[in-house]
Amino acid sequence: MRAQFVLTEIGVGLWRNLSITISVIIVTAVSLFFLGSGLLFQRQVNELRTLLYNEVQVSVFLCGAESTAVSCADGEVTQEQRDAIVAELTDGEVAPLVQEYTYESKEEAYERFLEQFEDSPITENITADQLPESFRIQLVDPEQSDVVASRFEGQLGVESVDDQRELFQGLFRFLNGATAFAWFFAGIMLVAATLLVATTIRLAAFNRRREIGIMRLVGASKFFIQLPFMLEGIFAATIGAVLASGFLVGFTRVFVQDYVGGQFNIGGLVGTGDALLVVPILLLVGILLAGVSSLITLERYLRV
Repeated sequence: MRAQFVLTEIGVGLWRNLSITISVIIVTAVSLFFLGSGLLFQRQVNELRTLLYNEVQVSVFLCGAESTAVSCADGEVTQEQRDAIVAELTDGEVAPLVQEYTYESKEEAYERFLEQFEDSPITENITADQLPESFRIQLVDPEQSDVVASRFEGQLGVESVDDQRELFQGLFRFLNGATAFAWFFAGIMLVAATLLVATTIRLAAFNRRREIGIMRLVGASKFFIQLPFMLEGIFAATIGAVLASGFLVGFTRVFVQDYVGGQFNIGGLVGTGDALLVVPILLLVGILLAGVSSLITLERYLRV
């Protein structure tokens, strides 16, 4: 009998404040969608960092006949200078940081250049003598690439040092910025959803002040009076969380996996499995948001 009464009260409250209830659902859905996007962005950044950093190399380009760097003042790299670089990689201070290294001659660099620019007319104007020799260094810990790079910068026979890790910093800054924006916007929308839930509960309590008065007179408990109002807010927020979860899974599937993955052939992208892991978090946040907001509002304004 009590359960039927509570359900009736919930239905009456939702119907009386239908427009505000719909607003709560929409605002909650938007805020939780951005919260879920922030969580997925952060996961994507971590996945890409692991994937790309594992491929990070430090490339040491050696002096050629036409090199103008200060370290190439004596002309093209000599065999003695090559041996000094090899000795540093195998027995020097940076040796513990080096997983493996490969030497690439001018001819090998030219072959790789032809493969990369197979259909480009630029290949007609480039010869093997114009490309530098190099050492390609794979690291044990990609985070230490700057240590290895700084060791060879300015060394005799070395024209330049290319730290691939620096190339990824701009990408990670962008992704971290996008994550921060998603979280910031989600925070604003969560505050808006909380205030909207509180307003809905206050309006519902005001509209049913006569029924509340009667329930007080017959000795209804504080919890029994508050329960229908709390469940109204939780119901609306839960619907919003379900919608946000559906949007997030659909967005991940259609845009991230099918479009981005198909167009750019990028590995390590988050998928529907990752989105589904976020769904329980969104549902929990939605329920807690509505429950806590409703309880605080009822304690403050209902004064039962």
